[in-house]
Amino acid sequence: MTNSSSKNTSRNVIRIIAGKWRSRKLPFVSEVETLRPTPDRVRETVFNWLQAKIIGARCLDLFAGSGALAYEACSRGAATVTAIDNSSRVKQMLQDNCDLLNCTAMKIILADSMSWLEQPSNEGLYDIVFIDPPYSKNLLPECCRLLDAGNFLAPGCAIYLESDHPLEDIELPSSWRFLKSKKAGQVYYGVCERLIN
Repeated sequence: MTNSSSKNTSRNVIRIIAGKWRSRKLPFVSEVETLRPTPDRVRETVFNWLQAKIIGARCLDLFAGSGALAYEACSRGAATVTAIDNSSRVKQMLQDNCDLLNCTAMKIILADSMSWLEQPSNEGLYDIVFIDPPYSKNLLPECCRLLDAGNFLAPGCAIYLESDHPLEDIELPSSWRFLKSKKAGQVYYGVCERLIN
């Protein structure tokens, strides 16, 4: 156990870009080493890509972290967002921010995302999935495989991927195809669609 310090209690801020909570700023716990909010300009581009799908969508944020993607989806009209994170401190901050916004569309689950994907889903099918895992752990390929193999994805589901390596290097399920992809600084990001069988 470490002693409390300003570093341990420091908090950073994310800004919701658009929707009913446009420009609202929310704190997030900054001492979680792998927590890295998706940059504003990346989020703006991604949600422009998703604008035809987001209203009324059922969303899954597999590595919620700061909640930047989850809150943006709720703000822009998603019906529900299931947000998963393995840190109890992060979960509490996500809940505190939901209370601050009076957001009832988000369900926050404390779990390891990879383990959660290996269990049968009782949450229904998702229209949009956000996959932004810690860069250093190389979780994207296995995460995509588990997501595709489980009963998680609605027909025509859109899947957002983010990495510090080119997305073309990632082996995706055969039924997925890229719709859009870009690079911003050291961030590679894109949206895939799961083809309807």
